Amino acid sequence: MKKGKKVKESGSDDDCDCWLVQNGIAGVFMSVGLFALLVRVAVSLHPYSGAANPPKFGDYEAQRHWMEITTNLPIKEWYRNSSTNDLSYWGLDYPPFTAYQSFIHGHLLRFFHPHSVALLTSRGHESYLGKLLMRWTVLSSDALIFFPAVLYFLFVHYNKPSKSRKSELVWHTAALLLSPCLILIDHGHFQFNCISLGFTIGAVAAILSGKDFVGSVLYCLALNHKQMSAYFAPAFFSHLLGKCLRRKHPILEVLKLGLLVLGTFAAVWWPYLYSTQSVLEVLSRLAPFERGIFEDYVANFWCASSVLIKWKRLFTKESLKLISFTATVITCLPSMIQQIKSPSYRGFLYALLNSSFSFYLFSFQVHEKSILLPILPATLLAVDEPFIFKWFTQFAMLSMFPLICRDNLVVAYLALLAVFVVILNAPVQHRVRETNYLNSSWGSATMFFILCCYFVLHIFYLTMHPPEKYPFLFEAIIMNLCFSQFVLVTLACNIKQWLSNKPAKLEEIEKKLI
Repeated sequence: MKKGKKVKESGSDDDCDCWLVQNGIAGVFMSVGLFALLVRVAVSLHPYSGAANPPKFGDYEAQRHWMEITTNLPIKEWYRNSSTNDLSYWGLDYPPFTAYQSFIHGHLLRFFHPHSVALLTSRGHESYLGKLLMRWTVLSSDALIFFPAVLYFLFVHYNKPSKSRKSELVWHTAALLLSPCLILIDHGHFQFNCISLGFTIGAVAAILSGKDFVGSVLYCLALNHKQMSAYFAPAFFSHLLGKCLRRKHPILEVLKLGLLVLGTFAAVWWPYLYSTQSVLEVLSRLAPFERGIFEDYVANFWCASSVLIKWKRLFTKESLKLISFTATVITCLPSMIQQIKSPSYRGFLYALLNSSFSFYLFSFQVHEKSILLPILPATLLAVDEPFIFKWFTQFAMLSMFPLICRDNLVVAYLALLAVFVVILNAPVQHRVRETNYLNSSWGSATMFFILCCYFVLHIFYLTMHPPEKYPFLFEAIIMNLCFSQFVLVTLACNIKQWLSNKPAKLEEIEKKLI
């Protein structure tokens, strides 16, 4: 009887935990979400990319100019060079869904402040009302797309009693909504990554809940908003293909998904499908090969190795395209093979991280801001891999630090870093035991040394001037330090993905755990 009583009490505790989460996700999300919105508003009070810096200003002016073009010109002329649309001045270089978003936001600006999007005469417009409206377009995009997508993921991810730990839910919600890199880039530097990343999160949540068709459509929308969403394409493709091959009619399942993807693309690209030339005009704007294999200092293979190997001098641009494409495909293959061979939900999340890392480290023309793509799956995996999430995010922030300094966002950066450190050290009882990557005194000493370098580099960059002979010395050191950590993280995650492979008979158990 006593044993039975203990079992009953234990069951009651689990039921209580389950009830807290099932009835508390909305409450937790509202509380953390409100704070996250306030943080975004605070960051938006700081400068933005290219503020008061003519003639081309920066990304803020690029977004405003796209609103100007889409609001004042016919849809067929948005990607076409003309006297009223000089493509050399921030011409549209994102897929049509970004253009439609600019069209909607442009009409909002024109309703409240017509001068801010007046054709030709509004170049470099920086009035107070114009800036306020521009900031609100990003904030509203976050609230309408990214936040609901995160909520959808949380409901899917925490819908089983085995995952019912409220402190874990709060911590994961904070990690997703208070991602410092995303906030700095979207609400400081000024971009709309929250839209494409929001659709990606929605796609992941839909696939995790078994709604493959919905997930495919949402991912297509993400890909048609920013072509960098292709970083996730190998993971989506291999996971969905692996699932289709295990169904009763695999060819039919593949055909249905293929037709759905083609239909979604056709709907988005419909205004440009009237001629081959029109389609090519848009496509030519989406691949900035003329900029070279990298620009500025980005923590990927090509830039890091350029200290020793002068890629731009040794190889032609065409050769570098082929080399980078080959390297990207080769590094994606292990992750893809694992998901085709044995698709699983946890493996899918690892595949998203590994494929995005392959693109970031080896693809052609990568920006510092592209680190936002691997950060997303790392954050989705934060509960299962808290150490990797914490370590990676810290160095992702450092990799963007030179860009943040150019935008005069140091105060916002340091404040968000402090908030992130608080989140990292919040007391959370993870349901999965955290992997001990540093199980020796040598490993602990190495981590301590790297962290010292991490903080010292911040101080040096802010307080010291590099030698005249090496004006970009600090950027090069930051880049190589971050690159080394990114390589370690991607190696660890590829191993973790293959270790997550389980026999088919455990598939149902895995679904309950994930």
